[in-house]
Amino acid sequence: MRKRVLSGMRPSGKLHLGHYLGVLVNWKELQEENDCFFFVADWHALTTEYDRTAVIRESIDDMVIDWLASGIDPQKATIFVQSHVPEHAELHLLLSMITPLPWLERNPTYKEQLREQTSRDLQTYGFLGYPVLQAADILMYDATLVPVGIDQVPHLELTREIARRFNFLYRECLSIPEAYLTETSKLMGTDNRKMSKSYGNAILLSDTSEEVWGKVKPMVTDPARQRRTDCGNPEICNVFSYHKIFSDESTIAKVDVGCRTAGIGCIECKKWMFEAMEKVLAPVREKRRQIVESGVSVRDILADGTRRARVVASAKMEEVRDAVRI
Repeated sequence: MRKRVLSGMRPSGKLHLGHYLGVLVNWKELQEENDCFFFVADWHALTTEYDRTAVIRESIDDMVIDWLASGIDPQKATIFVQSHVPEHAELHLLLSMITPLPWLERNPTYKEQLREQTSRDLQTYGFLGYPVLQAADILMYDATLVPVGIDQVPHLELTREIARRFNFLYRECLSIPEAYLTETSKLMGTDNRKMSKSYGNAILLSDTSEEVWGKVKPMVTDPARQRRTDCGNPEICNVFSYHKIFSDESTIAKVDVGCRTAGIGCIECKKWMFEAMEKVLAPVREKRRQIVESGVSVRDILADGTRRARVVASAKMEEVRDAVRI
């Protein structure tokens, strides 16, 4: 039997290589054998970008083009915009009435973001309550599987708890979703920090080949290799971590030995890695170019997906309202 899968992505700028490896590769595989709903999480983006809404709107088309270029097929998956399905807001409201405040306050991501995002005021009701909106997104479509990384499992467990509480208070109406743990390659930014557009260390899916090489060339390597003749340790080199993801076994072995013995230089190592990475990026870049030049309307694709999503969402909300008796 095909399983129902639900996943979304916040439109907060151009997508990078981390998004591709961590999310889109999994989505592409899941859509082949499952009933997938992939949505533009623009309301979720508002939790941190509430004072920069233009960024959200401007990012939607670019983000969805990256989805399509990465192999997400609107004929195989339902692609829609969260805010265009108002049933999400209604279910969020109903679920917020039964969600205990301590459940939200102990959310590890909430605490972490408050500590790290010191430049933004996140002391808002919307940011505290976004896990309830997330629960509404998932429960609306009776999702069987929700693709998450290991760090997101607590979020899904909160969704499961909210669903159980609703079913206990009213009647069995909401399906209990399961986590679909995704194996994501650990890919740091070019400066060996978390890959992020805000850090300026991200390799974007929309970058040209020249732009990618311009970012790869100055990448941080083993600081011990100050001269060409210095031996290094590839295990602490960020470029080598990219080799492990993109290069074949023979190249990885050659780089390992060459770095430790000073048999190769860092620029040579980076060129090999760049060539391997281009085998992944070039087809996506070419597909992206074809989509843009073909005049395909992203808005039409989203409108069609939204219509399909609303059919499911409307039916679920009728069931929910009947259970709540309101």
